[in-house]
Amino acid sequence: MTSRSDVFRSSVGTKIVIGITGVALFLYLLIHIAGNLLVFFGPAVFNRYAYVMEANPLLPIIEIGLLLIFLIHVYKTVRMFLANQAARPVRYAMKRRAGAPSRKSLASSTMIVSGLWLLTFIVIHVKAFKEGWSTEYPWPDGGRDLYRQEMETLSNPLVVGFYVLSMVVVGSHLWHGIASAVQSLGLDHSKWTPRVVIAGKVIAVLIAGAFMVIAVWAYMSQSVRVRV
Repeated sequence: MTSRSDVFRSSVGTKIVIGITGVALFLYLLIHIAGNLLVFFGPAVFNRYAYVMEANPLLPIIEIGLLLIFLIHVYKTVRMFLANQAARPVRYAMKRRAGAPSRKSLASSTMIVSGLWLLTFIVIHVKAFKEGWSTEYPWPDGGRDLYRQEMETLSNPLVVGFYVLSMVVVGSHLWHGIASAVQSLGLDHSKWTPRVVIAGKVIAVLIAGAFMVIAVWAYMSQSVRVRV
């Protein structure tokens, strides 16, 4: 008799797990960009938001949960990629576009590469924006001056360049990932799936674009202040 754990080890089960964890990470990304956009309202608003988030007693539990979801997503994706490679030891002599209705694209064929890039980016991102928070920048109303931390981090053109490039990768990953999650979770429908796919691509561009705008705006703001 097949156990429930065996089901999630199967090819179909693996895709379902990847889809569920992917959707969870996507929802977190929406919340994350919504909070980050508050930086445009100045240090008072942004630091107040950051203080409320940091003071939440559930934050450690949420962070551990996100970490587990992320690790499961990465692990399952890499396992599926290796299994697919093992099942096809001889590569195709030439790759061609499958054409409609296939969803194969540059984004879909580089998902493992973009995923591993994002894994590296997240480590650097956490190091720069989370571990970089220190008592050197106290905020009078409580907490720390995370607005200053973010602005100073993004005053380096190399950091901004890496950040912008990584957001291009984020957009590419979401471009295919959202549509793939819909298919993996068995939610395909001839009427509304095409609309969901289009909406997913639009959201992918908006999320990646919003993060890029924040990074470039922060850098330009610092540059103007230095000149003045």
